[in-house]
Amino acid sequence: GRSRGGKANNPPYLPPEAEDGNIEYKLKLVNPSQYRFEHLVTQMKWRLQEGRGEAVYQIGVEDNGLLVGLSEEEMRASLKTLRRMAEKVGADITVLREREVDYDSDVPRKITEVLVRKVPDNQQFLDLRVAVLGNVDSGKSTLLGVLTQGELDNGRGRARLNLFRHLHEIQSGRTSSISFEILGFNSKGEVVNYSDSRTAEEICESSSKMITFIDLAGHHKYLKTTIFGLTSYCPDFAMLVVSANTGIAGTTREHLGLAMALKVPFFIVVSKVDLCSKATVERTVKQLERILKQPGCNKLPLLVNSDDDAVTAAQQFAQSPNITPIFTLSSVSGENLDLLKVFLNILPPLTNSKEQEELMQQLTEFQVDEIYTVPEVGTVVGGTLSSGICREGENLVVGPTDDGKFLRLKVCSIQRNRSACRVLRAGQAATLALGPFDRSLLRKGMVMVSPEMNPTICSVFEAEIVLLFHATTFRKGFQVTVHVGNVRQTAIVEKIHGKDKLRTGEKAVVCFRFIKHPEYLKIGAKLLFREGVTKGIGHVTDLQAITTKENGLEESLGPGQLSF
Repeated sequence: GRSRGGKANNPPYLPPEAEDGNIEYKLKLVNPSQYRFEHLVTQMKWRLQEGRGEAVYQIGVEDNGLLVGLSEEEMRASLKTLRRMAEKVGADITVLREREVDYDSDVPRKITEVLVRKVPDNQQFLDLRVAVLGNVDSGKSTLLGVLTQGELDNGRGRARLNLFRHLHEIQSGRTSSISFEILGFNSKGEVVNYSDSRTAEEICESSSKMITFIDLAGHHKYLKTTIFGLTSYCPDFAMLVVSANTGIAGTTREHLGLAMALKVPFFIVVSKVDLCSKATVERTVKQLERILKQPGCNKLPLLVNSDDDAVTAAQQFAQSPNITPIFTLSSVSGENLDLLKVFLNILPPLTNSKEQEELMQQLTEFQVDEIYTVPEVGTVVGGTLSSGICREGENLVVGPTDDGKFLRLKVCSIQRNRSACRVLRAGQAATLALGPFDRSLLRKGMVMVSPEMNPTICSVFEAEIVLLFHATTFRKGFQVTVHVGNVRQTAIVEKIHGKDKLRTGEKAVVCFRFIKHPEYLKIGAKLLFREGVTKGIGHVTDLQAITTKENGLEESLGPGQLSF
């Protein structure tokens, strides 16, 4: 018998089970035979691999998605079998939620949703990057301080002091640089952070899932730093923090627009709810919902009020980019902070294992985002490996230099999230030590690639752009700052195809020329440009490649560099 409509919020059906992906439906798992058990274990391995170490089991559901439900006894036996299966593959299970199904029978029947998580064999924890956006003083750094340090704020900014990197930030209480913070979850879904005075290495060792928060600057004057963080660190998700008492103000709309333009899925946190009345919080949430539903955004807001909502939000958010979860919380009273933790714990990675595998098979390419000199280590670069695999001791070339050359170098050691690591895989962020390599030859925006890649570099490129906002007309000879991934440089508009000038909202293919030095670009890369109030977005459509003799490898081996 099918349920007669069930409860309003419990549809009698789920969507049918997909062959790939990490969600598995199981009607029941009561006392399976040995052969069936082995088959179930193999199936669990596959689901875990699809979710890069995470899978969700819906118990009491048929493969077509019909919610049948199980009696108490059958459910207990099924969960016991599931636990045995998880032990066999070395995973832990956590019950996310259970719900009753209305049937005509007198016995209550339930469905249980279970998260299975396994630390992968090569000890690669799941790593998600979340960019943190929001207006100045919306409480971003404080919220991160509370999440990663594990103690609440005193209402005067104590929690964020651990995050600041520069003296002027501590004095003004404002973030001007980009800082990284880590929050771990172990395989049982418990938070692992700096409380209990753990070090970063200990957090990495005891977590099976790591969330790296990229704390970006909220103040308008640091907008270029914020754009750089969003384009070069390739975050998986963005968290937009809005203060309940000020609502949508200042750079909030711009940050929302940036996340939309770069197609980074985002969720919203309304902070400081301890400072204002319920009515004020509701007003801010309504204001957000109104903006999200506008034709430009086209998002479905989902207000999270309970653990159940948080589970639903995390799963739907990853499946459909249109859903925008909204959390209302306080970093001082700790209200609803747990809901955000539940959500972050089960947020699945965006790319599945197949896409990751394909990226890893390409040639090595590492984007240089930061450069430091570390005593006794030498020159160190930070950034993201956009494709391939990078191992300790590998020989790569870095460039382009101002005259378009690539220089040889050797990767001496690799660190991920402040702990040593032998192999770096596509999509992961890390710092690479380059030993005695001369720091002055490096700059942000360079790439390190494998020597056989023969990288294309260009000074002149074309892009299809949309002008978002412009005070006067945009025409030939106009100078703008162009951001493409980790590249940031001033370029001149050489030509606008088919038009003399562009006005706000118009689309065109434009030819740009970098004014300083050539850069490494790829066709299809997303592009942002700005100059004062002028802003535009688009993507690279064509490159005028520069070729140099074997890309200048031989000439570049000066006395101060590593040669083979």
